[in-house]
Amino acid sequence: MQSKNRCAQYLLQINAIKLNPSNPFTWASGLKSPIYCDNRKSLSYPEVRDFIRDEFVKIVKTHYGNPDVIAGVATGAIAMGVLVAHALNKRFVYVRSEAKKHGMINLIEGDIKEGQSVVVIEDLISTGGSSLKAVQALREANCKVLGMAAIFTYELPKALDAFAQEVVDLQTITDYSHLLETALEINYINAKEFETLKVWKKSPADWSAKFEEK
Repeated sequence: MQSKNRCAQYLLQINAIKLNPSNPFTWASGLKSPIYCDNRKSLSYPEVRDFIRDEFVKIVKTHYGNPDVIAGVATGAIAMGVLVAHALNKRFVYVRSEAKKHGMINLIEGDIKEGQSVVVIEDLISTGGSSLKAVQALREANCKVLGMAAIFTYELPKALDAFAQEVVDLQTITDYSHLLETALEINYINAKEFETLKVWKKSPADWSAKFEEK
């Protein structure tokens, strides 16, 4: 089993990702979605945690070489980012969603210097907005962002376009396509649910609207 499918199977097994096309979840945005993802659950399972850490290390070495710093996106990717930085013997920082309201008013927590090269670690890519805000913060600190590595991406067109527009290389351990492939293979979903889940990815908003009309 290739690593993308193996990761997808792990995430399904520990309920870090749940699929339920007939009784969808409601995202914070209000959209109805047949998928819910909480990759922080992987931290509770040593085998899964170690696998994800090792896959991140492979991605960094293969695609980004020898960065000066590993940066986690708060809050979901802080712990995994630390594990990756430790494995690579690199400095670690994390990027807040917004600057602190007191003290040093930091947006980036940790010691980072102008000109240093950075790889950003993220747990999940949905629309890409919050992830790219972290990249922007690092660039504004005059750091060289080599790229971003994430556990999972929904592969939504909006996110793909956003990363291309901001010229940010994105590598992921697994993705929505491999998740559906794996879920069908292990009988987590049936063929009809597989087709429904494929339709959702093309336009989550339209899918949500149709479901709400029922």
